[in-house]
This record gives sequence, C-alpha cells and structure tokens, in this order.
Amino acid sequence: MYWIGFDIGSSSIKAALINAEDGSVVDMAQQPKKEMPIVSINLGWGEQDPELWWKHLCTATQELISNNPISKKEIKGIGISYQMHGLVTVGKDLKPLRPSIIWCDSRAVETGEQLFQKAGKAKCVEHLLNAPGNFTLSKLKWVKDNEPEVYGKIHKFMLPGDYIALKLSGECVTTPSGLSEGIMWDFKKNQLAEWLLEDADIDPRMVSEIRPSFSEQGFVNKEGAEESGLPEGIPIMYRAGDQPNNALSLNVMEPGQIAATGGTSGVVYAISGQEKTREHTRINSFAHTNHTAKNPSIGKLLCINGTGIQYSWIKNELTHGLSYDHMNQLAESIPVGSEGLQILPFGNGAERMLENCNKGSRMLNLNFNVHKAPHLFRAVLEGIAFSFVYGMEILKIDGVDITSIKAGNDNLFRAGLFSQTIATLTNSKIDIVQTTGAVGAARAAAFAHGDFKSIGEATASDAIQMTHEPVTASDAYHEAYQKWKKELKKYIDN
Repeated sequence: MYWIGFDIGSSSIKAALINAEDGSVVDMAQQPKKEMPIVSINLGWGEQDPELWWKHLCTATQELISNNPISKKEIKGIGISYQMHGLVTVGKDLKPLRPSIIWCDSRAVETGEQLFQKAGKAKCVEHLLNAPGNFTLSKLKWVKDNEPEVYGKIHKFMLPGDYIALKLSGECVTTPSGLSEGIMWDFKKNQLAEWLLEDADIDPRMVSEIRPSFSEQGFVNKEGAEESGLPEGIPIMYRAGDQPNNALSLNVMEPGQIAATGGTSGVVYAISGQEKTREHTRINSFAHTNHTAKNPSIGKLLCINGTGIQYSWIKNELTHGLSYDHMNQLAESIPVGSEGLQILPFGNGAERMLENCNKGSRMLNLNFNVHKAPHLFRAVLEGIAFSFVYGMEILKIDGVDITSIKAGNDNLFRAGLFSQTIATLTNSKIDIVQTTGAVGAARAAAFAHGDFKSIGEATASDAIQMTHEPVTASDAYHEAYQKWKKELKKYIDN
C-alpha cells in the first residue's frame, strides 16, 4: 500500500509516492518540466491561475501511477503541502473568481498596515503573534476595496492547498495552521480571529470549515478521481504550508530545532513552545503542524531574500560556465574572512529581518592587487552564511534556544564552507538530509492515519547524508563575522 504527497509550488507541482509500511520513497514526479508562469500586470504583483496547479497535479499523478507497477487502488490517501500566504476566491459554483494573488505579490502592504493600526498593534501582537502584513487576509481586504464586483460574488476564500483539496474532494476546508499563516488565528482564544475579520469588514462565513492539520479533511469524489487518476473515496489526511511542511519533512517538530533552506531566498524556521513574540517586525510566528492549545508549537519563520540568488548571479554573470562545485572548491582555497573582502547579500528586495531595508547588495574592501575570483566566491558564501547567523541571533532574542539545525540536500547547504561557517558561529552541528516537501506531505498523511507512531518513525528511512560540525579553532570565523556585522550596522543606519 502507498501514500501520495503533493507540493504545490509557484514554480512547479511535485508529487511523491511512499511505501505505507516503512515510509521509503517509491518514486517522484514534477510538472511542468519548465517553471509555471507568474503573471505581474503591475509592478510588485504576482498572480497564478489555480486551475494551472490542478492541471499539473493531475499530470504528475498520472505520471507516477503509470511509471510504477502499482494499482491506483493501492493508494491509501493524500497529504498536501503548498505555497504559503496565497489567496484563492471561489463562487457558489466553487470555481475561481479571479487569479490567485500569491505569496510574492506585495499589493496589500498598505492595506495590512492600515488594518494593523485599526485593530491595535498590542492586540495583534498578543493574539495573532504578527501584524496583518501582506498576508492572505490583507489580500482579501484589498480585493474588497479594489474589486467590489469580485468580492460580492465570493462564497469562500482559501489558501492554495485548500483549493487543491477542494478540487479533489468538493469540500471547502482549512486548518488552524493555514489560518495562522493568513494572520487570522487568535492564539489566545484558540479560534478564528473574528474580531480582525470584523475590523477588515470581511464576512467570517467566507472562511472554510476548520479541521486539524492531521485529520480527515475530505475524500476524493468522483470528479476529482476522474480528473486526477486517483481512486475515488481515499482521504486527504494532512495539509500545511511549504515551510512548516519542510520542517516536518526534516522531522523538526520540537522546541529548539531549526529547519533551514538556502534556495533563491533563504529561510530559517525555528520551533518554539511559547505563544509570544518580541520580534514581530523582523520575523513571523505561525502555528506549526503539531500545534495545539495545550501543547503550543510555534514556527518562527525568518526569511532572507538575498541568498542563493546572489551566488547564482555571480555564477551566471561572471564565471563563464563554472559549476557550483568548482566555485566551492576555489572558495575553500581562500582563508576565512576572504582577506578582508566582504559582501552584504541583500539585493533581492526589501529584507524584513533588516526592518524592510532595501539598499541593494554591497561589496566592501575590494583590493585589485589582492583579491581574485576565488576571494569573491568565498566572500559571497561567507556573506550569505553570516546573514543566516544574524537571523538566528534574532530568533534567540525572540526566545528560541537552538538545539539542532537540519537542512535538505538540494541547496546552498551542500557547500561545505557555507554550512561549516554557520555551524561554527552558532556552535551547532548541521545535519543534511535528502528529502522533499512532497515526500514529507505523504508521510504526514500516513502518520495522521495511524500507519506510524510519530513523524520520526515516518522519516526513519531518511539517512543523514552528511553532518557539518563546528570548527574548534573558531577565532577567525568570529572575527570575520564581527567585522561583517559592523558593516551591516552601517548599511542599516545609513
């Protein structure tokens, strides 16, 4: 028997088939083979057609089933991971009324700030652990204010993963974790923040039925089965946003544990057992997948925009075809601190952790008689690593006591120099694990069904591919970091 997991990204849809007996990966598929388009009709906007996600999910599912010697009747159920913070609106016919306003769309920034002021800063921070910000509720408020003809037709609004579950089952269902990422969950009252919807003049009846992240959230109906190729009647047992799900995929479920990613942007996602925050302007706090009122589990998310995109820019624009592995080898030939060359890797939009500073990337202390290409490669990796460490210091201020760090084996953390720098400065080993969000979603569904006693048991077949330990002789690392941090302060203050 098998479980299937879906990861609904903005670039592609990934599907994974896992063995129900031991959680091992049977096969994976990805559609489309090229990135899905993001439509931006105005500066700072980002939209996608939800039907495009569904189309590619169906194709990926059929590919998985046809490429493996299994009967679709052997698939027990479904788990869903999805791009966070998006808005999908449907009418009474349960069809989208407009394209989804997705995570990278910034049109609702001002709307969110106005709602923050109206609802009261202290109340928002105490009850929501966040400002309304540019998240799902603020995007819906923007639709109400700017597209009243659309708003008047809305039956339900939902997150991207909720929409996929709707297409599979015909039911409108959401989760506390999802509502918290949309900034609509009252942690003090452990319920929908109806007072905030009232302040936004949003009808709470538009919110879907709320069910736990690990629970039956609908069953594949006839139409969903015919279009997807899945068997009719199997349950949807789990859903979560991509960052909480990435943490789950790495078995990051307890306070002090951190899941980190270093793709185009970087994310540090830390688990805390405290329903409070002091850093709501620099990080976001969401209900983790295993959060309950009796046993709080808060995912504190810190995003760094200028990470992998900086290293890829150097590769694509300046290296004339060098591979990342070759760049990493050259960087390792240079001493810690890059002989004074420093890079502030913040050239990919406003950085929330720097109080929305947006002054571009900076290269400092370049000496034409000393510095060569390998110095540049090391300085970039060090600058990105330093930004991760700086972010983790913010998390510590917010009450996170770091006990372990895990990362997937598909991003910057594969670079030994990069991971070793973070491990040394945080005095924490970093375990690199081969897994994906779609695999994690499938295993979470199996856990919710009772096939596994814990997420740890469900992920037991994932071997730790490598571990990066702190360097004992760490003085040079700390000296280089302090010099970098001194320049960062000037960058923020000027």
